[in-house]
Formats: sequence, structure tokens, C-alpha cells
Amino acid sequence: MTALWRLTATETVARIAARDISAREATQAALDRLAAVNPAINAVVQEMPEQALAAADAVDAAIARGEAPGPLAGVPVTVKVNVDQKGFATTNGLRIQKDLVATEDNPVVANLKRAGAVIIGRTNTPAFSLRWFTRNSLHGHTRNPRDPALTPGGSSGGAAAAVAAGIGAIGHGTDIGGSIRYPAYACGIHGLRPTLGRVPAWNPSGPERAVGAQLMAVSGPMARSIADLRLGLQAMAAEDLRDPWWVPAPLSGSPYPRRAALCLRPEGMDTKPEVEQALRDAALRLQNAGWSIVETACPPLREPAALQAMLWLAESRRGLNAALEREGDPDARFVFAQMEALCPQPDLNTFQDALQARAAFTRQWQLFLKNYPVLLVPVSAELPFPDLLDVQSPEAFRRVMAAQLVQVGLPLMGLPGLTVATGAVDGVPVGVQLIGGRYREDVLLDAGAVIEAGYAPVGIADPVAG
Repeated sequence: MTALWRLTATETVARIAARDISAREATQAALDRLAAVNPAINAVVQEMPEQALAAADAVDAAIARGEAPGPLAGVPVTVKVNVDQKGFATTNGLRIQKDLVATEDNPVVANLKRAGAVIIGRTNTPAFSLRWFTRNSLHGHTRNPRDPALTPGGSSGGAAAAVAAGIGAIGHGTDIGGSIRYPAYACGIHGLRPTLGRVPAWNPSGPERAVGAQLMAVSGPMARSIADLRLGLQAMAAEDLRDPWWVPAPLSGSPYPRRAALCLRPEGMDTKPEVEQALRDAALRLQNAGWSIVETACPPLREPAALQAMLWLAESRRGLNAALEREGDPDARFVFAQMEALCPQPDLNTFQDALQARAAFTRQWQLFLKNYPVLLVPVSAELPFPDLLDVQSPEAFRRVMAAQLVQVGLPLMGLPGLTVATGAVDGVPVGVQLIGGRYREDVLLDAGAVIEAGYAPVGIADPVAG
């Protein structure tokens, strides 16, 4: 019999609904898996077994009463430590926030609970959720469960590592510069960055987000199957008017032509042969399923990436320097210094010009994606980086930034992006990225399911303590 912690969210929901298993059994299995493998990878940094079992018992009781317990009834999930969860610290990987205990749930956490999900732990992030690597001075270093020599990605590195290791079926992540899409890629799972406004989010424990973050940061699901991403998005996207950016857009849109664009080297990006081969293979899977594929250039990403960094950094400079000094995290200090060197401080006119330019870029992308409902591009120009590459030297940092063009450029337009795992190259995970129009996650998930079907199912990693 399959161990319960190996089940996908979709399988777990079906078996609990059929009363083959209970939510408590599924939760206990996930907690046992957490205890067995988390010491080797440090993905979950705040555990909550008592609360998890109580939530599972509530799901079982609701089912016994004949009530509808929600689309994620009894599914073990994890939540990132940079969002509020009542009764737990919203650390964001910071010692200076270790006592910032939330008094109410972030909307995305509330939606997961209302959907019947069982939160079994909170996952690690780099200090300030600032990197594509996951290490901080409070919670320590998260390892990639498939290969500890590789980054688990960041900033949702803990979430991706947990899902890849079988600690929960769905992981919550956040993405302002690739923090869902890249960890999914690095850990060999799937990850969805939804459209801005699709998933409500807000931390009552902190001040309002700065304008750049309001326009670019989103929450979304990570999972080992595309079907689970669809289920996770359904749960996370429920209405919560505490987020004024939330949009009541339908999860399924109008019919669309099965036509995809393939861009191997966006604006001359130095895409490595292994990544290019993964993209061509994925395009062939779509073509064999009846999609038409056109290899073409895509709309701009380099200037959007520069504007994204400028908008984010301009606002961060107003308060982050002091926080960096108080926190004293060496990784964060180094990374922020490199970012500042690449991004001169703007004046008010430059900041306003960036917001104006955002509209023009979004228009270009929307028109392109009307013609090509799916754009197939690299997640990164390289296979997953050696762990901690970004802090080895300024030159290494610039190498990382160059490879992550699509990660950084896309959020400026608020568009959705999907990472689909497609296997491995000599044991190193590889995958592809799909981009779609606003609120057309359904198109991305449809295409992602076609690509997924052409490969072996995503396996669960068995990390070994070093």
C-alpha cells in the first residue's frame, strides 16, 4: 500500500471523501515524514503538530456531519514564514522579527484553512526573502533534498524543498522576482506564480506594502502535480476584501486557440544547451497534443527587469538599510550591496517614469499573449546553481542575475508564470516556464498538464542527513 505521505493533494482529497482514510491519518503520516527527513534539509522551521492534528480532526468531524469540508479537505500543506499565521511569528527569516507573533491570519492562510487544508509547518526563506538561495541567521540553511550541492532556490526554498521531500502535498510560496518559479525548478517540482490580484494577501502584523511590492508580489502554490496546483490555486484565490488588489476573476476563462510561442533566448539570454533541449522537448509534447508552435522573439524583459529591480530597491532603501544593520545577516548585506551597485538610486521623476513605462510593457505583453496564449521560455538560463553561488563574489552574483532575466522581468507586468518540472540532466533538475495572459492561469495549467503527461511523474526525494 502507498504510504499516505506520498499521496498527491488530489488523491488525498478523493480518499478522504470516500472515507478510505481519515484526515487525521493523512496528517499524522505527513508529520511522521516531516520528523524523518526535515533534519537533513531544514525546510520546515516552525512545526505545529498539535494544531495540525486538531485541524484534521475538525475536517473528519465535518465529514461525519455530512458537511462539505472544502476543496483541500485534510490535505497536509506548508506555509512560508513571511506571511501571517495566527499564533506564529512572521519572521521573514529575521532575528529582529522572531517575536513578531501574528494575531490574525493573512488572507491566503485564512483561505487555505477555510478550504480544509491542514497546515503542518512553516517553511524557511532567506533573510528579507531576498535571494534565490535559502539561508539566514535565525533559522539556518535549507538544503535541496535532491542534491545538497545545489540551491533549493529562494526565496520559497523551504516550501519547494518540503514538497519535493514529501513534507506536505502543497507548499505556499510568494513571488516578486521568481521566488515560486525558481525554487520549483531547483527542487524538481511544479510552481505557479498567479496573476497580480488573483490570490488575496496582506500581513496585518506589518505596515502596508510599498507600491512596488503591491504591484509585483503574489502568493501561489507549489506541488508535485499540475492537478494539485489547480486545486491549490482554487483554494488560495477565494475572496478576501482585506486585499484591495484582489479581483473576482473566474478561474476558467473563455475558449482559446491552442497556439504557443517558443522563445529559447529572450532578448539574447545565454540559454545553456540543456535548458534549450528541455524547452524543445516540451514544445514537441504540446505539438504532439495538437498545439501549434511558433518559434519567435518575445516582448521586452530586460528593461522590465531593470525597472522591477529599481522599483523594489528604491522603496527598500527607505527602510532596509537600517534593518540590515540591526539584523546583521552577512548574506543579506552582501546581496543588497550587489543589488545597489547594479541599480542606482532613482529620483522621484525616474520612479514615476518607471510606473508609466509599466503600462506600456503590460500592453505589449497582453497583445502578444492574445495571439499566443502560452509562451514557452526558460525558467533560468542555467541548470540550478551550486548552492550559495550568489555570495561567492560580485562576479558570481552578476552571473546569477544574468541567468534569471525572466524571473525578474515578468513580475513588473503582473503576469502569471508556471514552472513545469521535466526531469533531470545527470541528476540535476530541469524544467520549463510557461507565461500567459492576465487571469489565464487555466491556460497555463492546461498546457502544463500536457507537458507533464509526457514525462515520468515527479518523484519524491529521500534526503539523507549529512
